Amino acid sequence: MAEARAEKSEAAGTKYSAFDQHLTHRAVNVRMFLRLLRWTKPYRITLGASVVLLIVGALIAVAIPLLLGRVIVDEILAPSPEQSEHILPDFGLVELTHWISNFFNLELLFAAILFYITLVLTQSFASLAQSLTLTSGALKTLRDLRVDLFASLERKPASFYDHVAVGRVMTRVTNDIENLYNLITSFIQIVADFVPFFIIIGVMFHLSASLTTVALTVLPIAIVATVVFRLIITKFFRLIRDSVSSLNQYLQEDLMGIEVVQLSGRQEQNIAEYTAYNRENRKHEFGAINYEVLFESLNTSLPSIATALIIWYGGGEVVQESISIGVLITFTYFVSMLITPISGVGQFFNTLFRSMASGERIFQALDWEEQLHEPANPATLPTRLRGEVQFRNVSFTYKKGNKVLDDVSFHINPGEKLAIVGPTGSGKSTLIRLLARFYDIEDEMVFVDGIDVNSISSKDLRKRVGVVLQDFHIFSGTVYDNISLNNPEISKERVEWAARVVNADQYIHKLPDGYNTELAERGHNLSQGQQQLLAFARVLAANPEILVLDEATSSIDTGTELIIQDGLKKLTEGRTSIIIAHRLQTIQECDRILVLHRGKVCEIGTHDELIAQKGIYYTLHELQFQDVDIADAFATSEDLKQRSDRSRWLHQDDADDLMGGLAARDLSS
Repeated sequence: MAEARAEKSEAAGTKYSAFDQHLTHRAVNVRMFLRLLRWTKPYRITLGASVVLLIVGALIAVAIPLLLGRVIVDEILAPSPEQSEHILPDFGLVELTHWISNFFNLELLFAAILFYITLVLTQSFASLAQSLTLTSGALKTLRDLRVDLFASLERKPASFYDHVAVGRVMTRVTNDIENLYNLITSFIQIVADFVPFFIIIGVMFHLSASLTTVALTVLPIAIVATVVFRLIITKFFRLIRDSVSSLNQYLQEDLMGIEVVQLSGRQEQNIAEYTAYNRENRKHEFGAINYEVLFESLNTSLPSIATALIIWYGGGEVVQESISIGVLITFTYFVSMLITPISGVGQFFNTLFRSMASGERIFQALDWEEQLHEPANPATLPTRLRGEVQFRNVSFTYKKGNKVLDDVSFHINPGEKLAIVGPTGSGKSTLIRLLARFYDIEDEMVFVDGIDVNSISSKDLRKRVGVVLQDFHIFSGTVYDNISLNNPEISKERVEWAARVVNADQYIHKLPDGYNTELAERGHNLSQGQQQLLAFARVLAANPEILVLDEATSSIDTGTELIIQDGLKKLTEGRTSIIIAHRLQTIQECDRILVLHRGKVCEIGTHDELIAQKGIYYTLHELQFQDVDIADAFATSEDLKQRSDRSRWLHQDDADDLMGGLAARDLSS
């Protein structure tokens, strides 16, 4: 099972570079559209009411021209009894107008005008109610979809974000979701537009087949234009979505590293690169806009062309008394309503192409199969763990052929403090990630209290393992929120107690509103040392049995570090603690020290034992207290160990010469 998971994870890893390229870019994806409709089910009554209101409004829109042409013109203003066989059917409007006139004791024309105003106001009210219900249903639908997408991204393993650019993920949650709003609203609108379309065609043919045929001559033009537009615009919308993703990705990376950008003076270069991305996006947007404007202009002109044909042909019919003036007037109203749905289809395809690309990207993220393996029947953990940790022959790779850990084995007793030292890239942080189950590993490799971590749900395990990272993240909210993380099980009293233990309350009380002080983005109104003290308080408030400090004091100055030493002693008291640090003076009081190099355990023992061995740790200790970089010590340790006369090169001047020479040889090899 574990091998299958590893193969699946490795296979998934090869796809990340093509996260966007694995899209089909299909212009119309019925299956995806039907899947989207599943999110509308909780709001089907609201959306159904919107459809009903649209249909009511559409039917009233058909009745208004009939009232104008059949009742007001043919019945009241210019009655023509001789042409009764050509009179437009009134669908009871004439009788209803007479009833209004009699009931309210009004003149027939005034009653017709009152009826006309009533229909217009009713249509306006139906349109307003329809817009409100449609907007409500669509926004709630997309709210649920956005939450589900966010929840899916929250559950993605760390390996997913190792390979997928955050900017491209953000595009799916923001821009792409917004595009689907237009899809839902446009779909309902196009359905409602075709309701009067078929009614109008039936009425028009019933009145005058020849005049209707003339009016319909523009429809083939609209249909052909729509098909051509669809073929052309599909490519542009795909390119637009890809270019927007690239823009967001570059912007996110640039702003996250803005300090590095400014320190290195890359502003002008980055502006030029962003301008190039923006220019590419603009080119595709302009291409799409040009065709959209051309298509819109054609659709706008078609009703006018059809009206001109009706007046030209219908005028002759009126002169020959084949049809009434009311019929001609009604036809001029109907022709616009006849062309509008066809034009609407073109606009709907415009929206559809944009939205289908966005929908596919959203569902690609939702369906991305890679998930952290969770046990079918997770082990039940005791109320408090003893804190025993064991790694058994652990080997791990992020990418094939690049082994980060190689047959690592060690054991940590309950309540023991183990320090791990090693150069960057030796695998220290990887050990922590595996202990907290951020990555899948083979079964029976990592154990907590003798329980395989693969048999423990990741959520339960991470409640028991508290990690203080080097890069402590500050969330939006108050100091209290950042310590408790809004966990209802952590009371305000416990938050304040945790802050006092790690000496964080000394500066918290000096903040404008104390624990209720709103922290700036990424904690910019706190120093690095204050942020780290906040991190210690956060972990202590959660009360985990196993504590991990991953370079937790690397950003703290010596004065601040002395302040937190007492707090750290209380923090680690009674807990199994794993401390990763470059500063050897911060780990000398640990029970044991593990030396990791190139993914292997090289030495393990107490500080005094490792000093007595005069191996790698001894070399590190001597060199560090002479201000020589640890990474250089590891890079040359094998060469240094071969030298029998250590006393000579441990002097600062000789050490510098030796390091330079060995580093040069390492680089050349």
